[in-house]
Amino acid sequence: MSIELRRILVVDDSEKDVELTIAALSENNLANEVIVAEDGVEALDYLYRRKKFVNEKSYPAVILLDIKMPKMDGIEVLRHIRSDPKFKFIPVIMVTSSREEKDLVESYKLGANSYVVKPVDIIQFIDALKVLGQYWAIINEPPPVNI
Repeated sequence: MSIELRRILVVDDSEKDVELTIAALSENNLANEVIVAEDGVEALDYLYRRKKFVNEKSYPAVILLDIKMPKMDGIEVLRHIRSDPKFKFIPVIMVTSSREEKDLVESYKLGANSYVVKPVDIIQFIDALKVLGQYWAIINEPPPVNI
């Protein structure tokens, strides 16, 4: 019996940060496919299977969500995710450069599972993402998909 590896959804408008995230996850030998949404609107398109994501079949194992993005910021995306029962149990990790207390507090109020400030140091950033990816995509036992 094979276990389906659920995808990791990375929502970030920084091409550099996305590349580092994918490299860090790959370096840790995670076999999960990584889907990238460049802004909050595209992240919701993925979750609701709209536009270029119309043929998606499953929800992600975890969402790594930046806050400061064009079109729709990460806080608003998190608000949408947590207001829809279909997405209620998907782990959402805020991975952001924002050290603003209001962003931290609002993220947790809305149901973020974790809040990680992007380290300025590239090595620290890669190390942090390795740990995040391994925990949320492999170690964490999520609830059944169809609750």
